[in-house]
Formats: sequence, C-alpha cells, structure tokens
Amino acid sequence: MISAKHLVVTLLVLGWSNAAAQELTATQLLDKAIAFHDPTGQWANFRGDLQVVMESPKSANRTTAIRIDLPSQYFKATAQRDEVITTYIVDKGNCVVTAADSLRIAALKEPPKRSHCDLSSLYKDYYTYLYGLPMKLKDPGTLLDPTVLKKIFKGKEYLVLKVTYDKAVGSDVWFFYFDPSTYAMEVYQFYKGDPNGVGKDTGEYILLSEMEAINGIKMPKKRAWYYNKDDGYLGTDTLLSK
Repeated sequence: MISAKHLVVTLLVLGWSNAAAQELTATQLLDKAIAFHDPTGQWANFRGDLQVVMESPKSANRTTAIRIDLPSQYFKATAQRDEVITTYIVDKGNCVVTAADSLRIAALKEPPKRSHCDLSSLYKDYYTYLYGLPMKLKDPGTLLDPTVLKKIFKGKEYLVLKVTYDKAVGSDVWFFYFDPSTYAMEVYQFYKGDPNGVGKDTGEYILLSEMEAINGIKMPKKRAWYYNKDDGYLGTDTLLSK
C-alpha cells in the first residue's frame, strides 16, 4: 500500500511533468526566441553598422556596407560589385539620391526597371526585416498563427511558427524554425501563396548558421538561400565582423 508521503511526492512529480510537457503558445515561443536573440531589448533602438558579402554562383560577389539607425529613421546601404558602387539612402521616409548615383543613372542606355528610390525602400525593408528577426514578428500587420508546429527539417526537429501578413503589408506565407532547447532561429522559409496549394512550388528557404553579436543582438552570421521547389542553391550572405 502506497504511503501518504509517497503519494504526495508522486503527485508532485506527475504535476511537474505535465506542466513541463504543456505546449507553448505561438506568442510564448516568439517571446523565448526574442529573449535568445535580443536578451536586453536593443532592437527597438538599434543603431549599428553591418557589412554583408553576398556570394552567388551566377554573379560576382557583392559587398554591402549598411547603416541602420532606427531612432533617427535612417537607412543607408552602399553596395559594390566589381567596380560599380551604388548607394541607397532613406532618411525619415524620404529617398536621397547621391550625385554619383544621379550621374550613373543618367549614363544608362536604358532606364532601369525600378527607380532608384524604389530600390532604396526595397533594400531598407529587406535588411531591417531579415536582420531584425525574430523581433520584427512583433510589428503591426504581422499575423501569428496561434498553433506552434513541430517539423523535422534536414533531419532536425524544430518548433515552427507560421506567419502571414495583412494585405497592406505582404502576401507571402512564412515559417520560422526554432531550436527546441535554445529557441535560436535556425531556418526561415516563405511561399508565394498557400504552401499546400498553388504556392507549393514557389519561394525559398534560408539556412542560418553561426551567430554574430551586434550591439547585444545575436544575428545569423551566414544565410544560405535555396529554392523550395528543387533545393536549388541561390547564394549565401555572410555578415562580417567590423
């Protein structure tokens, strides 16, 4: 016959085990991931310089020096490929075109498909989004699916968040993969539409490796890009120490 003391201990152990086994909500998982990547809450007031080298099998390397100053609403990216240097600046929502870029654009034989200012906004959104993850998943217009998924990707099990966006923000469907023990973000993936329907052969996945501490934030040092459809390799971005 079990003793009262043994029964109490057993119930306590079972109670702890059940509590530990409870599933995380999507919000809880996101908060844990942010606590890993931005433990002291630096992103909201981030001011910093990044240098990123993009390697692609189909073109020469591109090196981009980036300045992000969120409190001042300032962004600058100076990209160099071969001998061509292009600068993209957005200052408090306004596009700034340098004299050198004005001359370069005027010398083109054909007008570019996108204006320089459109590209400046694109680069600002691109770099602040990807290097601001997972903190950027708290932004307005981000729709976090309440169910935390468990997926095996490249032989490893992950806790996964599914994210969509308000129509005014974007139409892609994103998945963010987190290590179940550290909550580090190790993969993200997007589809151009429903991944189980018309969008299943679209989009890309990005493998993140190593970490670089920038102003107290753990950012992925390397991001390798692949097509969802056939695992075709697109290129790798490497964040260099300054």
